[in-house]
Amino acid sequence: MTGSVRVSSVFVAGTDTGVGKTTVACGLAAALAARGQRVGVFKPVETGCSRGPDAQWRGEDAARLAFFADCDSPATDVCPYALPEPLAPALAARRAGVRIDLDVLVAAHARLAAAHDLTLVEGAGGLLVPLTDSLTFADLAVRLQLPVVLVVGSRLGAINHALLTVRCIRALGLRWLGYVINFFAPADDDLAARTNVDMLNEWLGPPLGVVPYLGTVGSTAVERERLATVFRDCLRLDVFR
Repeated sequence: MTGSVRVSSVFVAGTDTGVGKTTVACGLAAALAARGQRVGVFKPVETGCSRGPDAQWRGEDAARLAFFADCDSPATDVCPYALPEPLAPALAARRAGVRIDLDVLVAAHARLAAAHDLTLVEGAGGLLVPLTDSLTFADLAVRLQLPVVLVVGSRLGAINHALLTVRCIRALGLRWLGYVINFFAPADDDLAARTNVDMLNEWLGPPLGVVPYLGTVGSTAVERERLATVFRDCLRLDVFR
C-alpha cells in the first residue's frame, strides 16, 4: 500500500458487484468537495440504465456520482456509454448493438481530468469485468495509468476476493493506494463481517478507512452533507491530495 502521494485521478475498484463502490465514491467525492477540491467523476460504462426525459439512456450511478461531487460536466463525459440491460458491459453493449471505443473513454477522461483537481473513476463490478470483447476494466486502468483504491464489502468471502484483487492490481503494475472496508448492512449478527476488519489488516495492513453502515442514501443536499461528514471522519483523505 502506498502512503500520501499526489494523484489527479483514482480508479475506484470493487471486490465484486454490490459491495458499495458507488456509495464509497459518492462519500469520498462529497468529502473532498466539501474541503474545496474540484472533483470530477467518471463512470465509463453503466448498465441497467433507464431512459431520461430526453429519451436517452441515463445511468443512476453516474448521476449520483455527479451530484455528490457537485460535478457539472456533461453527462456524456461523466458516462459515455449508458446501456439498458443489467449485464457485464461487453455483453450489454453487444446486445444493444453498441461498440465501446476505448479511445472515446480515454478522451472523456482527459477532459474531466483537465477540468478538476481530482477525478474519481468508478468501474462496474470487479476489476476483471469485461469492458469490451477483448478488454477488462483492469485494461482501462492500465491504459489510463490510474492508481487504484479497492472497496471491500464486508461479508463472507470478502477476504478471498480482496486478496485476489490486490494480487491482480500488483501483477498489472498499477499503483495501489489502499483499500476501504464498507459495511453495507448492520454487522451485529454477522460474524464474518465483524472479523473481516482484523483479518484484512493482518494480510494487507491498515485500511484507508472503515465505512459504517449508512442505511439508505438519497441524492439530497442533506445526504451530501452527511456523507461528507462521515467520510471526513472515517477515511484518510490525505491520500487524495
